[in-house]
Amino acid sequence: MKMKLTDFKFDIEDFNVPEYPVEPRDSSKLMVLNREDQSIKHETFADIHKYVNEGDVIIYNNTKVFPAKLKGKKEKTDADIEVFLLRELMPENMLWDVLVEPARKIRIGNKLYFGEGLMAEVVDNTTSRGRTIRFLYEGPNDELYRRLDEIGDMPLPPFIDREPEEEDKERYQTIFAKERGAVAAPTAGMHFTEELVEKVEKKGAEFLPVTLHIGWGTFRNVEVEDLTKHRMDSENFLISQETSDKINEALNSKDRKVIACGTSAVRVIETSVMASGMSKPGTGWTDKFIYPDYDFKITEAIIINFHRPESTLLMLAAAFGSYDFIMKAYEEAKKNDYRFFTFGDAMLII
Repeated sequence: MKMKLTDFKFDIEDFNVPEYPVEPRDSSKLMVLNREDQSIKHETFADIHKYVNEGDVIIYNNTKVFPAKLKGKKEKTDADIEVFLLRELMPENMLWDVLVEPARKIRIGNKLYFGEGLMAEVVDNTTSRGRTIRFLYEGPNDELYRRLDEIGDMPLPPFIDREPEEEDKERYQTIFAKERGAVAAPTAGMHFTEELVEKVEKKGAEFLPVTLHIGWGTFRNVEVEDLTKHRMDSENFLISQETSDKINEALNSKDRKVIACGTSAVRVIETSVMASGMSKPGTGWTDKFIYPDYDFKITEAIIINFHRPESTLLMLAAAFGSYDFIMKAYEEAKKNDYRFFTFGDAMLII
């Protein structure tokens, strides 16, 4: 069945969309969807270890969200401006792709001031709101990053209706966060605690990292009814030789599963597929768009949050779990007051 954008439309007004995560993180709800018998179970995320077996590998995204929203002033006029750092282009030249507000007042050649000796110059226009800027900073990149960490705000998703807080610098991260570069968190991983990871590892399962630096495009609306015409933003990824080798060992075993923690982990491992159906290591850019009826080559189970209507994240879930089953699960979640989106609850699709 050919899916259309409107197939993924639903009204979110009656859904519980929290602005803060539960504490501890693994006390969130977990809905377990079994594709074989179409059953649905209600658990707590801390119980996920019951569904993991010896030899299973859990692939997680170790990207780290950085404080990408900067408030500053424009030269001469002293007008308030906001700069959203999207991605670093050339570290040696301190060049960044950014979004700016108000865009109509920020032109090539303008200097932007962020306080305490930190300023940048606009060097190019990229889109109506997009610019390329160069930080005019005398010092190594590590020091620039420290300054940005000090003065920047975390880029909370657009549907969270509150201002960023200092606590969000820890709150809006997973415990796996290591490689700086994302402007959105891999939210499925936010349910894990150190204690839960240890409990899962005691069962003989192994956590393996990949990296995908999630960009702001994850929140971009799909604007075409025909999904084959949608193009994802490219995002930088890495899968190591060790992770790739251990995925292949699991694939070659009948009783071991490859479990992807989050849509970004799915996109990395499905990008890494060779013609043989095995994983290969590598780094680069991926714009892989997964929607029904995608043929999964590596992923055998997914941990995923409840995502927005008409989002590419929901489409990926429907591709793996089947459209009808996922829509049934969302109705079940609504009846049982599950929390949705970034700081919401999770589902495990097996």
